[in-house]
Amino acid sequence: MKLLSFIHLGRETWGAVVGDQVVDLGRAMPQHATLADYIGSGDYLRAAEHVEGKAGDAKLADITFLPVIPRPEKIVCAVRNYMDHHQEVLAAGMQRELSEQPPIFLRVWRSQCAHNQPIVRPDVSESLDWEGELAVVIGKQGRNIPESEAYAHVAGYACYNDASVREWQFHAKQIASGKNFESTGGFGPWMVTADEIAPGRELKLEVRLNGETVQSSHTSHMIFSIPKLIAYASTIFTLVPGDVIATGTPAGVGWSRKPQRFMKPGDVCEVEIEGIGTLRNPIAAQQH
Repeated sequence: MKLLSFIHLGRETWGAVVGDQVVDLGRAMPQHATLADYIGSGDYLRAAEHVEGKAGDAKLADITFLPVIPRPEKIVCAVRNYMDHHQEVLAAGMQRELSEQPPIFLRVWRSQCAHNQPIVRPDVSESLDWEGELAVVIGKQGRNIPESEAYAHVAGYACYNDASVREWQFHAKQIASGKNFESTGGFGPWMVTADEIAPGRELKLEVRLNGETVQSSHTSHMIFSIPKLIAYASTIFTLVPGDVIATGTPAGVGWSRKPQRFMKPGDVCEVEIEGIGTLRNPIAAQQH
């Protein structure tokens, strides 16, 4: 089942995708104010039953998408988590050794933007880079989650564009400043529930800029697996329903190219992941 957050007729809500329509489950189940609340209740495991027999409330073409989880408590992002990306970074001259544990940073929810909504290039930079990633949405609260139990805490998967403002990323020996500009993290268009993607299934990931393929890889190239990321993050803090883990990007980013290439206003960036769908974001200049 595909679950999403959206705006229809001026009202923020959430629901399920059926063909080219959306069923407004937020209206049908007002006891769950948000998709994260629905996930936390465990009811999402019966999403197909909740949709069965219901007519679509709107066409996908007539809604305004929101980030899958609009205001997650935490967005945990993995750094250099694909071996092919690690190797391209080394080839570009950055000396970074592989760590024994997953390097991570946090995004704030205002840094996200939805499917079909613009990723915004800030005025202070012309080095806005793409990073297509698989996002994991947490479905069950947990702390100190063993790797062997990690998939039981996954509600579903989505596409993510962890776009980076590169020179701000390199201001210091941490990268969060270049990862948290407003409306730079594309997230959507929906979440595919975990029952449709078997634990450990390897997925093709592709990023296109103006129709040209710029990243093409496979989740099999991850250095730290999804269970490892969940176990590690949950050792630091309690993971709660609606938390997001962006699992890292493969090779092909613009920063590592010769010459370097970045996204600019007027461009369109798409992240497509096998079994999930395609996240599309136009690129826009910052407005004042």
